[in-house]
Amino acid sequence: MWFDTWADLGRILFVGVAAYAVLVLVIRLSGKRTLSQLNAFDFIVTVALGSTLATILLSSDVSWTEGALALILLAGLQFVLAWISSRAPAFRTVVTARPAVVVWHGELRHEALRRNRLAESEVYQAVRSSGAGDLSSVAAVVLETNGKLSVISAQNLGDGSALEDLA
Repeated sequence: MWFDTWADLGRILFVGVAAYAVLVLVIRLSGKRTLSQLNAFDFIVTVALGSTLATILLSSDVSWTEGALALILLAGLQFVLAWISSRAPAFRTVVTARPAVVVWHGELRHEALRRNRLAESEVYQAVRSSGAGDLSSVAAVVLETNGKLSVISAQNLGDGSALEDLA
């Protein structure tokens, strides 16, 4: 279908501008954490906000008010979850994964790779991306809670205090 009516196009324009304005306002009021990707829940909220905005724009079955409420609800729930997890360490362990050391002093930790469903080739790629040519120059590779691999070279290890709870 190429074209239905001018009214449909007008609705998308007007509702789109209004929904976008609400989304910007919600993001500004809810803080930087709403669009961060510190963990899986943050990523899910980011995707859900985008999906909700698309639904508001393209579905005439969803009113602007319903869509705005959905955006506010998602950001509000994210705020509550972040607030609770920042104050209750026990709750934080329920909603976020722990970082995992997959290389320690140049040695692959195969059990950690299996447990986190990570391939050796993915670790090698992260090591190469960090500028290292082999694992012997790597003190640690950490699979972070957001799914990224942090590579810490042996010369940058320092006292290792950022790794104390992991190693």
